Amino acid sequence: MKNKDYFKQRKVTVVGMARSGFASANLLYDLGADVSVTDNQDNDSTRTYASQLRAKNINPVRNTTQTNSNTTVSNGIKIEIGKHSQDFIRGKDLIVVSPGIPDTALPIVLARQFQIPIISEIELAWILCPATVIAVTGSNGKTTVTTLIAKALEAGGEKVFTLGNIGNPFCSEVEKMEAGDYVSLEVSSFQLENIHEFKPRIALFLNFGCNHLDRYKNLQEYLKAKKRIFMNQDKSDYLVLNYDDPTVKKLARETKAKVVPFSQTQDLNPNQAAVLAVASVLGIKKELCLEVFREFKGIEHRLEYVTEINNITFVNDSKSTTVDSTIWAFKNISYPIVLIAGGKDKGSDYGIISDLIREKTRKVILIGQAREKIKNALRGFLSVYEASTLEEAVNLAFSQAKSGDCVLLSPMCSSYDMFHDYEERGKVFKQAVFELNKAITYGARRAT
Repeated sequence: MKNKDYFKQRKVTVVGMARSGFASANLLYDLGADVSVTDNQDNDSTRTYASQLRAKNINPVRNTTQTNSNTTVSNGIKIEIGKHSQDFIRGKDLIVVSPGIPDTALPIVLARQFQIPIISEIELAWILCPATVIAVTGSNGKTTVTTLIAKALEAGGEKVFTLGNIGNPFCSEVEKMEAGDYVSLEVSSFQLENIHEFKPRIALFLNFGCNHLDRYKNLQEYLKAKKRIFMNQDKSDYLVLNYDDPTVKKLARETKAKVVPFSQTQDLNPNQAAVLAVASVLGIKKELCLEVFREFKGIEHRLEYVTEINNITFVNDSKSTTVDSTIWAFKNISYPIVLIAGGKDKGSDYGIISDLIREKTRKVILIGQAREKIKNALRGFLSVYEASTLEEAVNLAFSQAKSGDCVLLSPMCSSYDMFHDYEERGKVFKQAVFELNKAITYGARRAT
């Protein structure tokens, strides 16, 4: 790890106590910073993260001592949950913001008012990272491409860390990295909003579509955030662009980096073509990549086969948080579909999938905040039902499905109205399916 003394004795507040904020706070504490954490949520998740912060204080404060109803000191790290206060921002040298925190949040407004620098978690890790970074963004396909790049590097004998939006935060692993290692990093527009020096050796822009309009004023603002992935690149770096996407192709005019185009072929889907483009830069043989593609079994929560009950297949596509990703799922399923969709709306246009739903879907079960909006977009399609929980939706979908059908969870929405993240949503779906299978199996045994 490089720049180990960069944050020593600096007063830093981390905004957000989830995975990203937790990793940032621990890393900064290890580096000798004076760390505070603030989160306006007070729930089991924030309290669990708070209780697990580092315990390496030379003169330790008593572990997790209550100082008032909302503020604690845990192993020397000051923690504020259930609110944001000026005391956690005023006088700080730096603010590290988690990706889920919008610019309108009070700590960000106060930091700007007090002229305190604000950086993202990936910027924090970048300052310390000695490894070669390959960063992947786009509206869809990021997780699959990030995973495949890592697998191709591993097949070539390289040490690689697969991080970012895909699972573990960048900050959680940077202490283990050395020069010569690689980082395959999935980055969202949220994570790119507060970078300053972040400069990946290879940046990928996979595609661009309607997404996150609950956070951005319009598509132009969303695109502007995405384009930050290559804003610091120079002629020694590479920008890999999807030339099948007109918006992405135009970005070649805006970069100083060497542009490496890719396009879908008869033999390669867009994700595979993107990976081969990166491999060409890294000197990884095409044959090795093709072997990786053949052996790849997919990722959890993305068109993940769960089980089969009474000749009805259950598929977990909880990773689908956009309409485009659900369209992709539909095109890769040949069976009649009973669709479970809905969640927290991101400003999406559900009308663009309505014809495909009418063509391929037997029934639709809607959950979450967006269910009324989706229902209105499907006006005229009569086989629409609503459920108050995902477990109820699973049972309702099974009761409506016929032999040979596929019950597909592909929400087209984020999970934050009902779940901590899409992973929790996918796990709840799978557990509900397993419980259903158990009940049916037990009932059949009793009947005999």
